[in-house]
Amino acid sequence: MKTTTEEKSWILYDVGNSAFVLVMVTAIMPIFFKDFAASHLPAATSTAYWGYANSSAALVLALLSPFLGVLADRQGVKKRFFSAFLIFGVLMNLFLVFVSAEQWLICLGLFILARIGWGGANLFYDAMLCDVTTPDRLDLISTRGYALGYIGSVIPFVIILALILTADHPGPGLPPLQIKIAFVIVAGWWFSLSIPALKNLRQRHADPNAQSSISYGLRKLLSTIRDIRKHRNITIFLIAYFFYIDGVGTIISMSTVYGRDLGFGATQLIIVLLFIQIVAFPFALLYGKLADTFSTRTMIFFGIFIYTIVTLLGFLLPSVTQMNLRLLLFWLIAFLVASSMGGIQALSRSYYSRIIPVENSAEFFGFYNIFGKFAAITGPFLMAIVTSFTGQSKWGILSIMVLFIAGAFILSRVKD
Repeated sequence: MKTTTEEKSWILYDVGNSAFVLVMVTAIMPIFFKDFAASHLPAATSTAYWGYANSSAALVLALLSPFLGVLADRQGVKKRFFSAFLIFGVLMNLFLVFVSAEQWLICLGLFILARIGWGGANLFYDAMLCDVTTPDRLDLISTRGYALGYIGSVIPFVIILALILTADHPGPGLPPLQIKIAFVIVAGWWFSLSIPALKNLRQRHADPNAQSSISYGLRKLLSTIRDIRKHRNITIFLIAYFFYIDGVGTIISMSTVYGRDLGFGATQLIIVLLFIQIVAFPFALLYGKLADTFSTRTMIFFGIFIYTIVTLLGFLLPSVTQMNLRLLLFWLIAFLVASSMGGIQALSRSYYSRIIPVENSAEFFGFYNIFGKFAAITGPFLMAIVTSFTGQSKWGILSIMVLFIAGAFILSRVKD
């Protein structure tokens, strides 16, 4: 069966918004904040502020997501919410261009708002997966979105790197002008690839009894929480998802810091980051194909197993004293992360889409979002606590294995 216009439009949005994650959350924006907007602050202080900003955005989204999801299950509302959050996020991203040196508070405020816009749009985008395709194609379309998102985000990232590397900048940090141009590139890439989604996506499933009032939203949300026992299978999956996606997110977000602790240079880490994005592309597609053969849940288990191996290798990495062997092992870990990063996230999304009531997809993806967002807070916190207590980051990495073991055990209780 050929990919439909709606499926293509949905996939293209993943390509567009992935640039925000790679450039604004992971690679460039943190350095811009520390070296430019907060250059006058002590290093430890600016790092703490950056952590608070990311946690604040995640917390706001976690608290808003279930409520917004309930309201969005009314016919036609899902796409309106998606459009509103998308435009808001793009505008906040653009406004970062006007941040001047040492304006750390304005910088953080705009970044938090941009992340809320991005996260809110993603909530309704994920919820529309049920609307754009058929149940038998959920795995295929979800994995294609993640796969093309990974490879697509490399394009603006390479352009931005070329701008930075060719800039005549005498200082040790990144050139501020080129970084601000990067913000424009990300906003333009994100919005331009969202146009097909804004034009072509339609909400096909809706709750006929849903209302748009705030009081209805609160009543419905409380009712869903009270009646959660009726959705036991969904609840068990969400708890399992909380644990294993917590581990995945922690490894992704903390890997650069861990690499620096082990003596790897910034250039090496950027090259590894590009490698991960490129390798994740075919493997996300492969996960989708294998899910047709072995089942979606089996492939999620396989992804958890790969990440468990990653934590063990990460723990052993500091014991390798010869730098060439250490670098080789680091590349192996990067390959394993890339091989399962897209697959486990994409198949979790499609599996969840399959087990929830389609007429309440936005409401249920609101809960999916809240579990993912709180996971983004607790995993790094666990690693930080263990690292602080032991004085060695390798024990912090090993502690993440507990999350994968717990996630796999609870997932085994989910009935297909």
